[in-house]
Amino acid sequence: MINLVLLQFDFGEAISKLWKKLEGWLDALILKLPNLILAFIVLIAFYFLGKTLSRLSKKYLFGKIKQESIQDLSARFVFAFIVLIGFFLALGIMDLDKVLTSILAGAGVVGLAVGLAVQATLSNSVSGIMLSFLPRIRIGDYIDTNDYSGFVSEITLRHIVLRKPDNNYVIIPNSRVVENPFTNYSLTERSRISVKCGVGYESDLKEVEQLTREIISAEFPQKGDEAVEFFFTEFGDSSINFMVRFWINLKKKKQFWEAQHQAIHLIKEKFSEKGINIPFPIRTLDFGKNSLQINKD
Repeated sequence: MINLVLLQFDFGEAISKLWKKLEGWLDALILKLPNLILAFIVLIAFYFLGKTLSRLSKKYLFGKIKQESIQDLSARFVFAFIVLIGFFLALGIMDLDKVLTSILAGAGVVGLAVGLAVQATLSNSVSGIMLSFLPRIRIGDYIDTNDYSGFVSEITLRHIVLRKPDNNYVIIPNSRVVENPFTNYSLTERSRISVKCGVGYESDLKEVEQLTREIISAEFPQKGDEAVEFFFTEFGDSSINFMVRFWINLKKKKQFWEAQHQAIHLIKEKFSEKGINIPFPIRTLDFGKNSLQINKD
């Protein structure tokens, strides 16, 4: 049965038909070769044209926009638009109008399928657009978000890049920044910080308050309606505790630590000069006979 099928099948005729088909494709390729080369040249030309117009638009057209993230995003749209025009022109040169029509007709269905498949990516892209136009975050700002702190070095359609104080970079998806609270230290020139301390029960509380106010006011001048605020907060186990609040220039977290460091240093130094005691907790260990008897039992 198998031999009969093989006899009926003419290998020579099959190879001849295949060769004719290949010859037809080769002829079509030779005929379309000039158009193919021209289409390729158009694509390359529009790619570099997009790069040039993107750079020029960012410098001159969008240069007046204060937020660098908006400039970058707008320049990317210009580049994508120019390259898309070049792509459609290349299809027209290659007489692929039907393919172009099919692409446009199927764009809706493909877009829906792709949208369902890459929801997270689209979410990050939309969030990236929101961040780019959000005046609360700008390139160069010092922010604190998602347990990370650092300077904003880049905002893309997918993520935001922070340069941490240790000079390492952390990349955070845009959606996490949009959906979670964040602190931007660069939005305000001045912020209020507090320092806590305690003094012995024998201390003159009026003297403690007056001296603390003088120390802080001399080192950290207050502006306008700002003022040094002093509050005794509680009777502790070994001290009367207080808190002093004051305003400083604060646009990055380092300034907070520097001011707190300086305030603690000055308070300790001046209190020591005035004989004001800053007590510390005392623990007594009893090694008497009763304790030893208990340990033995």
